[in-house]
Parts: sequence; C-alpha cells; structure tokens
Amino acid sequence: MNGETEPARSPLLLLDTHTLVWSINEGPKLGKKAKESIRLGGDEGRILVSAITPWEIALLVGKGRLTLGTDVMNWVRNALTIPGLMLVPLEPEIAVASTRLPFDMHADPADRILVATARHLGATLVTADETLLSLAKKGHLQGLNAGR
Repeated sequence: MNGETEPARSPLLLLDTHTLVWSINEGPKLGKKAKESIRLGGDEGRILVSAITPWEIALLVGKGRLTLGTDVMNWVRNALTIPGLMLVPLEPEIAVASTRLPFDMHADPADRILVATARHLGATLVTADETLLSLAKKGHLQGLNAGR
C-alpha cells in the first residue's frame, strides 16, 4: 500500500425515462448539474437504465405522448449502445420490492419499479418528477433533479 487514496467514483445514476430521452435528444429541459453528472457517470460506466424504461418509452410513443423521429425499437437499441450505460434487468427482488415499498406511493408500475431499483442498487434516481423527488427529500431514496 502506497498511502494514496483512490479517486472518488461517481455515484450510480439510474435515469428516469424522461431523463434518458432528454439526455439522448439533448433536450433543453435537462439541467446543467444533471447533464454534467450523467456525463461523468457515463465516463465511469455508472449510468443505469431500468428494464421498465424501454416498455415505458414504447407505451408513450404508442399513445402519441412521445415522438422519437425513428422506430421506437431502433431508438431503444441505439440508446442501449451508449458507452457507460447499462440496462438493469427486472430481477425478482426488484419486482417484489416494488409492491412492498415501506412508504406511501402512487400505483404507477414504472415509477414503483424505478424507486425499487434505485433502492435495491443504492443508486441515485435522476428525475424531474416532483413526486419522486419528494420521496428523495424524505430520505426514501437518493434523488437528483434532472431539471437542474
């Protein structure tokens, strides 16, 4: 041991669906701090996307609430090839935990799975969803406001 300490690593960042879309499409809604955190996390291979996110993107496109400019499957495949980004499988522990959160939360399955995933992995959820950010403020998970 040479007495030197290793440099601090970026936290694991779990991107909410809109945050992934904003970061790939370079949307103006993505804040400076969030953009820089995602860039640093990507450099270290510490950006996570839940397996529920492609489902949610396809659902939003199907409902006409999101336009990608290309076929949704092509968009998702391209997104998942971004260096430093990893797809987190929907493990049984996460699926079950999403139904047993130890606090009140709305019933949206995608949000519940995102919260359970962040808690399971000790990741910071990057979101602009005020409801999810309020859960972070209450200490139920780590959160980073995607709009800042």
